[in-house]
Amino acid sequence: MPSYTPPLRDMQFVMHEVFKVTDDFKAMPHHADIDVDTINAVLEEAGKFATDVIFPLNISGDSEGCTLDPVTHAVTTPKGFKEAYAQYVAGGWPALSSDPEFGGQGLPLVVNQCFYEMMNSANQAWTMYPGLTHGAYAALHTHGTDEQKQTYLAKMVSGEWTGTMCLTEPHCGTDLGLMRSKAEPQADGTYRITGEKIFISAGEHDMADNIIHLVLARLPDAPPGIKGVSLFIVPKFLVNKDGSLGARNTVYCGGLEHKMGIKANATAQIVLDGAVGTMVGQPNKGMQGMFVMMNAARLGVGNQSLGLTEVAYQNALAYAKERIQMRSLSGPKAKDKPADPIIVHPDVRKMLLTAKAYAEGGRALAIFCSVLLEKSHFHPDEKVRKDSEEMLSLLTPIVKAFLTDNGWQATMMCQQVYGGHGFIKEWGMEQFVRDARINMIYEGTNTVQSLDLLGRKILSNNGATLKKFGKLVGRLVEEEGVNEKMAEFVTPIAVLGEQITKFTTEIGFKGFQNPDEVGAAAVDYLRVAGHLVFGYFFARMAQVALREIAAGNTDPFYAAKLQTARFYFAKLFPETATLMRTARAGAKVLMDTELALA
Repeated sequence: MPSYTPPLRDMQFVMHEVFKVTDDFKAMPHHADIDVDTINAVLEEAGKFATDVIFPLNISGDSEGCTLDPVTHAVTTPKGFKEAYAQYVAGGWPALSSDPEFGGQGLPLVVNQCFYEMMNSANQAWTMYPGLTHGAYAALHTHGTDEQKQTYLAKMVSGEWTGTMCLTEPHCGTDLGLMRSKAEPQADGTYRITGEKIFISAGEHDMADNIIHLVLARLPDAPPGIKGVSLFIVPKFLVNKDGSLGARNTVYCGGLEHKMGIKANATAQIVLDGAVGTMVGQPNKGMQGMFVMMNAARLGVGNQSLGLTEVAYQNALAYAKERIQMRSLSGPKAKDKPADPIIVHPDVRKMLLTAKAYAEGGRALAIFCSVLLEKSHFHPDEKVRKDSEEMLSLLTPIVKAFLTDNGWQATMMCQQVYGGHGFIKEWGMEQFVRDARINMIYEGTNTVQSLDLLGRKILSNNGATLKKFGKLVGRLVEEEGVNEKMAEFVTPIAVLGEQITKFTTEIGFKGFQNPDEVGAAAVDYLRVAGHLVFGYFFARMAQVALREIAAGNTDPFYAAKLQTARFYFAKLFPETATLMRTARAGAKVLMDTELALA
C-alpha cells in the first residue's frame, strides 16, 4: 500500500521564503490581515483531511469505480466517497477561498492551490468532484446575473451543490465551433436545451443534492462557428424561487465511460432532452464565460499532475531505500546485507531526482500563478491587475502542458523504480501512471496548449509578454551576476533567455510564410519556455537556500534544495538545446510525408 505525507515544508518555503506572499496580500485590503501562521495552520489541517480521509479511498475507489443504474440514470460513487464528501462540506473546505458575500471564507487563492495539490496527491478522482465546482463558481461569479448568483453561488460555495462544464460532443472536442446542441427560447425567458455531451467529469453522482451544469448550446438564429455559441445554466433539479429544490430537470446520464484511469470519477455521457436552462451572459457570447471555467480547469489540471508527481516520488523514494538488489558499482554500501538498497545506483537516483525536481519546480510555478490570479482580481492598482492577468495568461498553457508532461514522465519513472512491483496494483504506482495520462489530454490537449502559447500568447503580440517574463529573469541575473555561488544557477537562464528571443523571432518569421511552421514547432517551443520558467524559479529557490546557509542556518532542507537545483540544471534543463534543434527542423519533414503515411 502506498503512503503520503503532505509536503508542507516545501509549500511554506515557496510561499513565505521565496515569494513572500503575505507581502503581496498586504496591498490587497481584504487580505491585509492574512499572516504566515494563519496560512500554515489552515494547510496543516487541510493536509490531515487529504491524508486521513480521502487517501485511504484511492485504491479502493479505483478498483470499484462508479456504477450507473440504466433505469433511473443514477450514478453511485465508490464506497466511502459520499461520506468523505460530507466531511469535506462539514469542515467548510469548499468555501476556503470563495467570496464571503456568498458564504466563503475569503482566504487567499494560494491556500486553495496548496490544499488541492494535497488532495490530488491523495485521490485525484475524488478531488475532481468538488474541483469542477470551482470553475463553474468562477464563471457564474464573473458573468452571472445578480439573480443567478443569489440562486446558485451560496449552495456551490457551501458544497451542497456541485458544478460541471459541458462542452464536448461526440463529433467535436476542442473545436467547439462544430457543436450541435440547441437552445430554444421560451416565453418565460428560459430555454429548452437539447443535445448530447460526452466526457463530462463528475457529470452525475450521489455526493451532492444538486448538480449545476454549465452547458454550451446554439440559439436557433446563431451564426455558424464559435461566434454562435451561448452558455446556459442547466441544473439537475430545478430551483424554486425560495431556493428549495423543485422538479427533476430533463438532463441525465446516458452512460459512463470505461477509462484507463480516474476510474472513481464519473466521466458521464450527458443527455439533454429539452432541459430547462437560463442563459449566462449575452447571446452568442458563451465562450466568455466558458473561458473563465476553462482557464481555471487548465490550472487545476496542472495541479493534478503536480499532486501525482509528489505522491509517486514519495513512494518510489521509500521503496528505493528499502529494496535491496545487486551491489553498488563503486563497492558495497550495506555490508551487513546481501545486497545494497537500489538507491545507491545512479540511474535510480536520476529517476527519483527527476520526479523531485519536477514536483518542486511545478509547485513554485503553481503557487506563483495563484498569487498572480489573486492580484489580477483584487489588487487596487489597475496596472498591477492588468500586468498580473497578462502574465497569468502566458503561464497558464505552461502550467497545463509542462506540468502534465512532466507528471507523466515522473510517474512512469517512479513506477520503473519499483521494477516488476510497479506493474502490480497493490503498490499503487500503476494507478498513478494511469491517472496521470488523462491530464495531458483533457481541458485542451497539450498540443492545443502549445499552439495557444506560441500563436496567441507570444507571436500575436510580438513576444511582448514573454519579454516581461524575460525582465524577471534579467533582474535576477543582474542581482546575482557577481555572486560566484549563484553562477551555476543564473548563467543557464541568462543564456536561454537570450536564445529564446532569437528562437521566437525565427519561428515567427517562418510562420508568417507558412503557418504550419508554427504548428510544427509549438510543442517543442512550449517545453523550452517551460524550462526557462522552471529555471528561473529554481534559481530563486537556490538564492534563498544559499542566503540561509551563509547566515548559519544548518537545516538540511536548504542543502537538499541546492542539490535538487544542481541536478535540474545539469540533467533536465539541457533538454532545451535538443528541443530548439528539433523545432528548427521545420514543417517539411512532417507535412511532406504522403507516401510515409499512405
